[in-house]
Amino acid sequence: MTKLEKLRVELKNKGVDALLVLDELNQHYLSDFAFTDGFLAIAENEAYIVTDFRYYEMALNTADKEYKVVMPDNRGEFLEKFFSDNAVKTVGVEGGSISYAEYKSYAERYSNLEFVDIGKMIEVLRQLKTPEEIRKMQLAQDIADKAYSHVISQMTPNMTEIEVAVELEYAMRKGGAEAPAFDTIAVSGDASSLPHGTPRNVKLKPGFLTMDFGAKIDGYCSDMTRTVVIGKADEDMKKLYNTVLRAQLAALDFLREGVDAGEADKVARDIIDSYPEFNGAFGHSLGHSVGLFIHEAPSLSRRSFGRALRSGEILTVEPGIYLFGKYGCRIEDMVLIEKNGVYNFTHSPKELIEII
Repeated sequence: MTKLEKLRVELKNKGVDALLVLDELNQHYLSDFAFTDGFLAIAENEAYIVTDFRYYEMALNTADKEYKVVMPDNRGEFLEKFFSDNAVKTVGVEGGSISYAEYKSYAERYSNLEFVDIGKMIEVLRQLKTPEEIRKMQLAQDIADKAYSHVISQMTPNMTEIEVAVELEYAMRKGGAEAPAFDTIAVSGDASSLPHGTPRNVKLKPGFLTMDFGAKIDGYCSDMTRTVVIGKADEDMKKLYNTVLRAQLAALDFLREGVDAGEADKVARDIIDSYPEFNGAFGHSLGHSVGLFIHEAPSLSRRSFGRALRSGEILTVEPGIYLFGKYGCRIEDMVLIEKNGVYNFTHSPKELIEII
């Protein structure tokens, strides 16, 4: 069953005759085409990509052939005919993606129709990845792994944090990425205690250097984190690093179809919190789903108890320890949930590396 067919089943179950897709990531997911001006108009027997001249030829060449590509001079009149031709009475919209002003405009112009919020219907469909989505995400992760290997081979303590981040992004672009999946993190020394710190124009500080980065292929993201040591690691640093690694490996071993997402977080958190000096220092969730957006549902967190994981979901596994004002460490892989375990997209080594 295609993505469009699955969506139509959901719309029918909800009693919705037609759908306007306004969210750009949902448009990309459903049509296999990324554009920033227009919308998808979907009914039981018709599906349109409504856009303008800038995207028309690209859409004809690359979009899912289940959609007819149009660039009407008057989109309002186009929708009037679309609603009439398909005997539409109820129109679905993404409540989280439409402004009140836009909703009011539609409701007033098409006052004979009922507009309803479909909630997270499309986002829920996005949670289970197709083989083609999995292939693209593996390509994206392969690029990130190669970029990491390149940067580690070139890294010296005389580099700046910005130079490390830029080198990672350059290597990913040169390796075939269309863009970084998100703003690259490369923070050292006391700044490594900031989970989402910003690279600075300062020479790498002795201690931990945390690098969180990913590549994007056809809109699909990868996400990984590796932490190395600038200089020599002392015994306290080794203990912290190995605790994070043990927590991550335990979580990876726990994950499989049917397990509780909250329990997965607890497996890693209990290991970290068992050390008095690290108790409470793992301040974020164990992981999140990845796809067209870098942070998708479901998540592996303390708020996810009761949510069973399903085969076909892709999540990060990224425990960390952050000692306020001192330093921090995170290790992250991206995995596919399978019946009897996980498939790990990430192949970069995880033993502690010292950059002398």
